[in-house]
Amino acid sequence: MQTRWTPSVTVAAIIERDGRYLLVEEHTPEGLRLNNPAGHLDPGEGPVEGCIREVLEETTHRFEPTALVGIYLSRFQRPATGEDITYVRFAFCGALGEAVPGRALDTGIVRTVWLTPEEVRASRHRHRSPLVLQCMEDHLAGQRFPLQLIHTDASVFAAAR
Repeated sequence: MQTRWTPSVTVAAIIERDGRYLLVEEHTPEGLRLNNPAGHLDPGEGPVEGCIREVLEETTHRFEPTALVGIYLSRFQRPATGEDITYVRFAFCGALGEAVPGRALDTGIVRTVWLTPEEVRASRHRHRSPLVLQCMEDHLAGQRFPLQLIHTDASVFAAAR
């Protein structure tokens, strides 16, 4: 019997303000890396809800997704362990709200940084994934899809049994 392939589903926020993009600097097994505020989809949540949660955890700010920038597929092979992971990423753009008072950055997040597109491009050797740059470029190109493109059935939100 063959093992079923199960890619990891992630969500990411592509947040632009005044010509700069919000990234997080985070500790990874490969060292200090830059990433969009992003993370894995948790059981019991849809992609939109997961993105809202991840932005809050990684930046301490509320976030309201307004559009889907794209759905991306990438593969990562960890040099140290040989781990081979394929990611499916739902990337959203939207409005960044105020920081939540007293909230701390998630474990592993060192800081948030606002970078120009040129700075993001110049730092690609420090990106956690090639999708950091691809999502920004797609956002800059005006790529937007309605949130209604994604349907999460109510069964997903049902309590885990």
